[in-house]
Amino acid sequence: SFPAASGLAEMGAHWIHGPSPGNPVFCLASRYGLLGPEAAREENQQVEAGGHPPMPSVTYGSSGKVLCPKAVREARDLFYAFLASTRAFQGSEEPPWPSVGQYLRAEIARTVPTMAGGQEDARRLQLAVLAACLKLECCISGTHSMDLVALEPFGEYVSLPGLDCTFPGGYSSLAERLLSDLPEGTVLLNKAVRTIQWQGSFREEGDDARVFPVRVECEDGDVFLADHVIVTVPLGFLKEHHQEFFQPPLPERKAQAIRHLGFGTNNKIFLEFEEPFWEPEQQLLEVVWEDESPLEEPSTNLEANWFKKLIGFVVVQPPEQHGHVLCGFIAGKESEHMETLSDAEVLSAMTRVLRTMTGNPSLPAPRSVLRSRWHSAPYTRGSYSYVAVGSSGDDIDVLAQPLPEDPRDPRPLQLLFAGEATHRTFYSTTHGALLSGWREAERLNQLFQAPVPA
Repeated sequence: SFPAASGLAEMGAHWIHGPSPGNPVFCLASRYGLLGPEAAREENQQVEAGGHPPMPSVTYGSSGKVLCPKAVREARDLFYAFLASTRAFQGSEEPPWPSVGQYLRAEIARTVPTMAGGQEDARRLQLAVLAACLKLECCISGTHSMDLVALEPFGEYVSLPGLDCTFPGGYSSLAERLLSDLPEGTVLLNKAVRTIQWQGSFREEGDDARVFPVRVECEDGDVFLADHVIVTVPLGFLKEHHQEFFQPPLPERKAQAIRHLGFGTNNKIFLEFEEPFWEPEQQLLEVVWEDESPLEEPSTNLEANWFKKLIGFVVVQPPEQHGHVLCGFIAGKESEHMETLSDAEVLSAMTRVLRTMTGNPSLPAPRSVLRSRWHSAPYTRGSYSYVAVGSSGDDIDVLAQPLPEDPRDPRPLQLLFAGEATHRTFYSTTHGALLSGWREAERLNQLFQAPVPA
């Protein structure tokens, strides 16, 4: 955390998305008293934000001025109308385009007319805001481009009602609370697994009585024998290692689902300031590059332009606890390029962006920077999953299917799969991850409770 405040920087999951009774993360957090008074309010649980929480925000343009709120709102409303219309293609035999990005661009081209006369500026601004909306959508979907996100299954994702909220004590306060109910030593940390052997017959040394189908070998050489293993590693890790990680390798259907589903990077950049340059009521500072348009090809020069993928900054609340901290969000290849830069380079790029946007060339630089690097992290290799072009919700279900495949196998449920990428309607969320874990635990419960055949 930062040197100054007793601040807490959430490097991973940030919000409870849709904190309402249908969200198990919210229910647990409420039951354990881990939320602030705001979050628990009845009316906050009924807000239908459709996954795009409304926050008091200010939008800066690259010309160094605050953009007209009405113009920004109109462009954004248009974008969300287009986004909502993607749901119509769910289950359609022939969607008009393979990807969400192509569909949205076609809609934008169709409805944002080439305005004549003095209207050209208004149209240019509208296109720039729409380009910024697409970048935000990339962060939400955890993808480099919405052109990679499949159109037909896009509507299967479910947003829960409720005004997104955070944990005052950090997301880890929930994990710690759950952990405290378990016997000491149940959870081993820093114990990386090298391989999972299954379909085997493994014996403990000196104990011939018991044969196990699964053998888990750790990178430090320790070995665990088991009847069942629940695998919850991120899809990014599976994409990179599934062939050598499982012995024998996974069946082709499962391997194909791992290859076809999407997995991308969304990173955070925290900036700490001596003094805020923003107003106390502002919770979101958005940035719009006014020369950009979704109808033109984006620059491929990461070196020179990576920071333009940044969607803006959330003000970390409350400042009494955290100091004056902004949290920027950036997705995709630009986000992965950011991971290769030094702290000083990131800090200087962010200072340039803020000076450009506020039109204040002497805006003081942040005093420190802290950022996530989810793509470089060897056991994640990115942030979370999306349904990519060439895949479908069926791939999520295939990924979630336990092995061995034959339900009549005398040694069932050797490998079970959980994690956000295995939940068909809540992928990319912590509540999806939690529900998938409960789903697999329940599968084992059912097995243990089944009557033994005579």
